[in-house]
Amino acid sequence: MENTYTKKITVKYSETDQNLAMKPYALLNFLQDIASDNAEQWGFGYSYIYPKNYAWFLLKYRMEFDEYPFDVQDLELITEPRGYNKLFAYRGFELRNKDKRMGRMFSMWSLVDIDNRSIVPVSNIVTNNPHMTQYEKRETDLVFQKITPITEIGFEKEFEVRYNDLDVNGHANNGNYIVWAFEPLSFEFKNGHKIKTLDMVFKKEARFGEQLVSQVQFKDETTTLHRLKNKDGDDLCLIECQWDKI
Repeated sequence: MENTYTKKITVKYSETDQNLAMKPYALLNFLQDIASDNAEQWGFGYSYIYPKNYAWFLLKYRMEFDEYPFDVQDLELITEPRGYNKLFAYRGFELRNKDKRMGRMFSMWSLVDIDNRSIVPVSNIVTNNPHMTQYEKRETDLVFQKITPITEIGFEKEFEVRYNDLDVNGHANNGNYIVWAFEPLSFEFKNGHKIKTLDMVFKKEARFGEQLVSQVQFKDETTTLHRLKNKDGDDLCLIECQWDKI
């Protein structure tokens, strides 16, 4: 990858499950942290956009794993701002263990006015920035997949957004969404499977005190569909995940 930013990460035992696999929420937090660090260093991060009353909102992820991280403490995470069009910015990631690629991720973001939550042009903050240019698709880019709608609820569970779930923008941190989404899955399934591919779409923010419902349907034996919604029935997050057996 060109125009890249690299960070060494250490997976703590508190960020692994009983199989020593990296917990999915920890992965999302690592991705968010390196994206924030990189944006800050290259002039379009929080300290630059917040005085302008803007915030970055994550919209989509596509993840593909060559080998999901098990019993690996020291990893290298590489990210690259892939550019922008009028309304969206794109960012790629690569997760490595020494010389071995563990997985790749691709993401889409919007720039939002904090007061009215409307999307504003990304060019408002990145014009003439050499690290964020117009987006040009590459053949190697991961492709966002359309998530299959849930038609029959297999399992569901309710949650309340806690103060500890909130991030710097005052809404639930992205890592919480995958925790809530996967929680209705059985212990046996989660303990016996690892993520192979994942598509994740963030539809709406979750606020403190909101009551959420997490719903799951098995599309087939190793593909799960997830819908996280609020009590008004608004979709907050949709996920389609393919799993491999451990």
